[in-house]
Amino acid sequence: MSQAWLLLAGLFLPLFPLSMVFNDLFNRIGNGKLRIVLLMVWPQIGVAIVHAAGIDVPGWIMVWALLTALLYGFRSLVLREVSLWVSFVATSAWAVLWLVMTADVAWSELFYYALGFSVPLALLIVLSGELETRFGAAYTGLYNGIAETLPRLSGVLVIAVLAVVATPVFPGFSVMMAAILHASAQSLVTALLLLLVWLVWGWTGARLLHGLIIGDSKHTTVSDLGSGRAWSYGALLVVMAVIGMNMIGGLA
Repeated sequence: MSQAWLLLAGLFLPLFPLSMVFNDLFNRIGNGKLRIVLLMVWPQIGVAIVHAAGIDVPGWIMVWALLTALLYGFRSLVLREVSLWVSFVATSAWAVLWLVMTADVAWSELFYYALGFSVPLALLIVLSGELETRFGAAYTGLYNGIAETLPRLSGVLVIAVLAVVATPVFPGFSVMMAAILHASAQSLVTALLLLLVWLVWGWTGARLLHGLIIGDSKHTTVSDLGSGRAWSYGALLVVMAVIGMNMIGGLA
């Protein structure tokens, strides 16, 4: 029975090839609000299943999760559609939660860790909607240099991507540190592979931003974010940063 519960949890804390269920469902949903709900709820269900079933996570699950995180991290490097990029990075990030589960972390914290990955991804879906409203699609390389014509949107987009790839002060940073600190006490190879996952996230985030904000803009008629909306996005990012710094303190 525990194996069945593990497989079910592997749908919601995606493990390849079970991860294809989430990615297929995410791609079939065209509505941005439903995608946000899916990003927020999906990993919470996985954490709840493992907790409610009282599953002791075996070591081979950690290997499976780490390989899944690496696979989707590398696959995200070649993606051009922002929403598809979000789903692949989400799969990679949520797989890391398996490695945190074997550490001495309270279950209540695991739910917050899942949110720490999900909230920046959800914000990026909102921002991809802003790009679609202005350009008809949210693809890297389709239009360049939006930093020149859309400085507010570009600024929020850059910080949101930094939050997604677990840059210091954001919640994802604490999750990755918790996973790496625990892994290093058991296996140096696992810790190094987790660092590789983290490096790939930074690499893929840089590629995404380069394909959107760098270059000479040819779109001079599009309008930037209004100041009120820009401040609201900025406020959410500040809240995430404050929560992330508080989580960093909890690692000590």
